[in-house]
Amino acid sequence: MKRRHLLAAFAASLLPRPGLAQSTSTSSGKASLNEVAKGLDHPWSLAFLPNDHMLVTERPGRLRVVSPEGSLSKPVSGVPEVDAVGQGGLLDVVLHPQFDTTRLIFLSFAELREGGNGSSVLRAKLSDDYSSLDDVQVIFRQQPAGQGGNHFGCRLAFDKQGALFVTLGDRLRMRTSVQSTDNHIGKIIRITEDGGVPADNPKPSGWLPEIWSIGHRNVQGAAVHPETGELWTVEHGARGGDEVNRPQAGRNYGWPVISFGREYSGERIGEGTAKAGMEQPVHYWDPSIAPSGMAFCMGSRYPQWTGNLFVGALVKQHLARLVLEGGKVVGEEKLFDGYARFRDVRQGPDGYLYVLTDEGGPEGRVLRVMT
Repeated sequence: MKRRHLLAAFAASLLPRPGLAQSTSTSSGKASLNEVAKGLDHPWSLAFLPNDHMLVTERPGRLRVVSPEGSLSKPVSGVPEVDAVGQGGLLDVVLHPQFDTTRLIFLSFAELREGGNGSSVLRAKLSDDYSSLDDVQVIFRQQPAGQGGNHFGCRLAFDKQGALFVTLGDRLRMRTSVQSTDNHIGKIIRITEDGGVPADNPKPSGWLPEIWSIGHRNVQGAAVHPETGELWTVEHGARGGDEVNRPQAGRNYGWPVISFGREYSGERIGEGTAKAGMEQPVHYWDPSIAPSGMAFCMGSRYPQWTGNLFVGALVKQHLARLVLEGGKVVGEEKLFDGYARFRDVRQGPDGYLYVLTDEGGPEGRVLRVMT
C-alpha cells in the first residue's frame, strides 16, 4: 500500500500545477508559462482594460475582471442570460477602439430565441468601477436560428476603420445553408458599432449587405494584422482540414464544397480540395489541432518572434507559432506541447503574450508567456 501511495505521489508531482512556471524548449531558447490568475470556469476570451486590469469571459455566462495582482472580481452585473449548451455560452469580448472615452465593450454569446438558438452580439457601457454593464443593447442576431450546441463561431475583431468583424459558424447541422447568401450561416459579417452596414462593405448581388465572406465552417479565431490591417482567421475543419485564412471582401472560402478534411465517418467532403471561384487557405492542418484564439506578436518584447502568428490548439493542446512571410506561412513550431487546451491568445499592452486554458472545475487560468 505504501508503494502505491508513493507512486501516486510521484505521478502527481509530474503534473503541471498552478503557480508554477511550465517550461518548453523552442528554436530560439527556453519559454515558460507563468500563472496570472486561476479559478476560472472555461474562460473563452480576454481583453485588456486600463490600469493593468483584464476582462475575462467564462463560457457558463459570467464576465470577470482580473486585477493586476491576479484576483478575480465577482461576476460583472448586467450580462444577459446566455445559452450555455455545448460550445455555446458567453464567448468573445472586445473593447471599443476608443474605450477610454466611450466605455463601450462588445460581447458575443449564444442566445436562446424563437426557433432555437444562435450567435448574437451586444454592446454595453462598463461602469467606472468595472462592476456592472449599463445600456445593454443586442446589435446583431445570426439568422436563422438553429438547434444544438455546436459551431457558433463568435470571434470579434475591430478593423482600422472602426468596423466590427463577427465570425459565424455553420451550426454543424446547417451546412447546406453556408453557400446561400441570404442568411448568416457559415459567414463572416462586418458591421458598424451600432449594428449597421458599413458603406464600404462588398455587397455582391444577392448577398445580405452585412456579409463580408462566405464558405466558413466554424471560425473561432480572428485578428486584424497590426500593420496591414488585413483580417486573418482560423477555423475548425472536420476530421482534418483546420484552416488559416485571410478572408477578403466578397470571397468564397469553399465550405462545404471543398475541404482538406474528411467527414468524421472518414467519407470525403464535397467535391475535393479545390474548385474555381473558391479560395484556398493560407495554411491547413491535417490532422486537426482544433484551433481557437489567435494573436500577432509585434514589438520588441519577443524579438525572436516579431511578426509571428500564435494560435491556440484545443485538441492537440499546444500553442502554435506560425512564421509568416509575404502573407504565407513558411514555418511552424509547437510550444508547450501537451500542456493544456489553449482557448485564447492575446498580446497585452505590456507586449507579453497571454493565454487562456480551457478548463472547468473551475481550473481555467490566465497565463503569461515568458522567455
